[in-house]
Amino acid sequence: MINYMPRIMDELLRRELESFGAVLLAGPKWCGKTTTAKQIARSVLNLHSPDQQETYLQLADIKPSLLLDGEHPRLIDEWQMAPQLWDAIRHDVDVKSTEGLYILTGSTSVDETKIKHSGAGRISRLKMYTMSLYESQDSNGTVSLSDLLENSTNVAAKSDLMIEDYARLIVRGGWPSTIGKSNAVVQRQIAGYCDAIVKSDMSTIDGVSRDERKVSSLLRSYSRHTATQAPKTTIQKDILQNNEMMHINTLDSYINALNHLFVIDDVPAWSPWLRSKTSIRTADTRHFIDPAIAAYFLQAYPQTLLGDINTFGLLFESLVVRDLRVYAQANYGHVSHYRDSSGLEADIIIHLSDGRWAAVEVKLGSKQVDAGAANLLALKEKIDSSRTPEPSLLMIITGTEYAYTRSDGVVVVPLGCLKP
Repeated sequence: MINYMPRIMDELLRRELESFGAVLLAGPKWCGKTTTAKQIARSVLNLHSPDQQETYLQLADIKPSLLLDGEHPRLIDEWQMAPQLWDAIRHDVDVKSTEGLYILTGSTSVDETKIKHSGAGRISRLKMYTMSLYESQDSNGTVSLSDLLENSTNVAAKSDLMIEDYARLIVRGGWPSTIGKSNAVVQRQIAGYCDAIVKSDMSTIDGVSRDERKVSSLLRSYSRHTATQAPKTTIQKDILQNNEMMHINTLDSYINALNHLFVIDDVPAWSPWLRSKTSIRTADTRHFIDPAIAAYFLQAYPQTLLGDINTFGLLFESLVVRDLRVYAQANYGHVSHYRDSSGLEADIIIHLSDGRWAAVEVKLGSKQVDAGAANLLALKEKIDSSRTPEPSLLMIITGTEYAYTRSDGVVVVPLGCLKP
């Protein structure tokens, strides 16, 4: 396709289609799911087609198998509009007993009660994110996460990004349509995206009408608490201070809706075996699917971030979380965070399916690197290595210029050098 920027998901999707009859590719609106799927699909069913939508939905109720007729892999775009197709696809995969038949894409989570079978063993589920800096060609990719997990000695590289660039990249976000656009165009696009969340998406996702002012207050509060473990009661107090009444149960329903829309994406806590009896904190770390959403609701622009280093640091951490989620997924991994009652923490823990793991601290500037390294080394000593393997990598991700390995074995890597 013309102007298609290759995605890390391209290869991951191919691999999953070799192993499963169908693959569900879910993620936020506008992140490129359909475009990526079309690189592989040989036929397409657009359920949201204005001209055919009513016919398609009627067929999904009467005889869903007719909608599956087409060359494989067949893309079913926005499949959640007709959730009954899930069981039809699962059945067809069983009958044909082969791989690579269907790709399903969706921008919202479906009500699981409308699905009779989970699809386990037949349908793989992949989550797609907005573009990482490596995918948008902002990271030079001179340091590979996969290579670091194999051998983190003698790392040496240089980033092309300056601190001003990171401020711009946070505000721009990773949606394909924002790449290469002027700041003015990007700001209008992000504003339109966020405006749609508030004014339409939050009500159309499940048909429940939600107060726009309360949605805005919630999103502003979530933005202020990005990269923290702020409890829901704190967010509720923020909303009340904006003269908006919200019961905690209502807050839960709003947060659930934002999760189903792939707007917020908290990082769960990690609970390893420890040598000591220190209590592990289990609160999630608050994050959006992309830091540009938080920047928008904070009314943060590149120049204002440079004047507010605390906010800049929190949003930079969110940018790192987004990228590491993409890079970890490419290595069959996922991310979490660690914090215990003594105050010891690691911003990000990367887990791989083979049991290897890495601990990561995020530090915007070089002055904080020593403190970050001390945290990581202290965490390594706390882990009970008889039950949890020692870390394959201790890493500090920065907004600085150079990548190197410290004498204590901790690796320092600018985000602008990283790739999977």
